[in-house]
Amino acid sequence: MSESRRVMGVDACKKGWVGICGDLRGYFGTSIGELVAAAERDGALAVVGVDIPIGLPLVGVRQADVLARRLVGRRASSVFSTPVREALLAATHAEATALNLRATGKGLSQQAYALARKILEVDTWAPTAGCVVIEVHPEVCFATMAGRPLTHPKSTWAGGEERRQLLASAGMQVPADIGRAGEFAAVDDVLDAAAAAWTARRYAEGRAVAYPEPPEVFGDGLPAAIWA
Repeated sequence: MSESRRVMGVDACKKGWVGICGDLRGYFGTSIGELVAAAERDGALAVVGVDIPIGLPLVGVRQADVLARRLVGRRASSVFSTPVREALLAATHAEATALNLRATGKGLSQQAYALARKILEVDTWAPTAGCVVIEVHPEVCFATMAGRPLTHPKSTWAGGEERRQLLASAGMQVPADIGRAGEFAAVDDVLDAAAAAWTARRYAEGRAVAYPEPPEVFGDGLPAAIWA
């Protein structure tokens, strides 16, 4: 993959953040700012694709999440509804659930609430980033590569191999040695970051598609769309 405009895909992992660049170098950071700084020591980034919601609603459900579920078909459970901003700021899951239910008519999963800190971290970082930052969802990336929803969950051997083969066909065969990223991130985190890098490259080349188009804009002024 040509790197005339350097790009990186980013996924959250248990110990922080993992990034894979278009040149297949891997990076790790305990914060997203630390991750991007590490990558930029090897060259400025033009586009960063992040698997985290960007553009947080005050009420209602984001169209990006609705459309992503349709695109991934049987993998729809991997796309959670983005909590409203007030719920993300809540001190407990119970409080967050009540606030989200009032604002959207829907409760809040433990998974979504567990990501609150990282969602807010990106929410703070993205407007100050020195590059274009786009939201991606790896299952949408992989479905776009394949031209169909994937067959197997990413946590299974079959699912991992399905995703590896798609990445290899797209020129994104991640090497065995990716430094600290390989020490701290799980296999599916690395594959997801590579898929995000594939979409970041498509964005840099003007070939990526936004869901929805045009993106929605909420009170924070950030465009809310999942790119693929």
